[in-house]
Amino acid sequence: MSEKTDTRQRDLPFSYLLRGAIDSHVHCAPHINARTATVFEAVRDAAAAGLVGLGIMDVFANTSGFAALAMRELGHLGVDVFGGIILEPYVGGIDPRVVRNALAMGYGPGTGARFVSLPCHHTRSVAESERRSADYVASCFYLAPEKPIPDALKEIFDLIAAADAVFNSGHVSGIEALRLVEEARSRGVTKILCPASYLSEQETEAVVRAGAMVEFSFFVLSHATSVGKTMIDAERHRFAAVSLTSVIERIRQVGPENCVISSDSGSYVLPPPIEAFREMIVMIREGGFDDDALRLMIATNPARLFLAK
Repeated sequence: MSEKTDTRQRDLPFSYLLRGAIDSHVHCAPHINARTATVFEAVRDAAAAGLVGLGIMDVFANTSGFAALAMRELGHLGVDVFGGIILEPYVGGIDPRVVRNALAMGYGPGTGARFVSLPCHHTRSVAESERRSADYVASCFYLAPEKPIPDALKEIFDLIAAADAVFNSGHVSGIEALRLVEEARSRGVTKILCPASYLSEQETEAVVRAGAMVEFSFFVLSHATSVGKTMIDAERHRFAAVSLTSVIERIRQVGPENCVISSDSGSYVLPPPIEAFREMIVMIREGGFDDDALRLMIATNPARLFLAK
């Protein structure tokens, strides 16, 4: 047995919680900065740890194809690998044609995108936090409160609803997130996930009341926030650090039944995805949540959103 395989199968504290779990937010696709695992390695590691689901996210590509290829080659390992699209400019932006293609991409029925996300980097909220240029900020996605929902976005919601896919609000402001959730629900979208690490308590509660689940990921709780790195271009930026205390308080506020925990790992500055996921689970566990509550956040809730029926 190789040293790498030994590492994958090492029984670290609380690794039993990984069995039956789903990490819905893994960055193992090719990127402009180094990854700790390829798609195939991430799936093999997930299977060795006992995961039943793995979601591939990437800002440069529709990952439905990567997921379909992984399932074709490694489906026998028992991990349901799924992909989707983040509507960054690199993949076509806020365009229904892009979404329609993503939902259909794969090796036959049922292998298309399981999530459609608004941008995670090209949003005004993120661009302003990174102190980007005025021209760059102006080019980013922004849902102005005084303007109607764009027709293209309405059509995208309709496509998501028809496919029973997940709508991810991306990294937008709390005001935008709430409006997006309300509009998506009004157009028949039933599966909605909002990244909530930077939302206030009031905003988090509001999007949950409106019908979304909220996601908390390891990346922004980790040392990765202290390292400037290239995320989408040559500029180096850091995400603001988020305190574990604030995440614990918001999970308690809205209840584990409305939360999803993920690793958001794959970048070279973090442990490999499986270990990052385990560390995130341990951190939340140490915040006072028992195994049943953790199971809701790492297995039951992500399965309801993402796993094939």
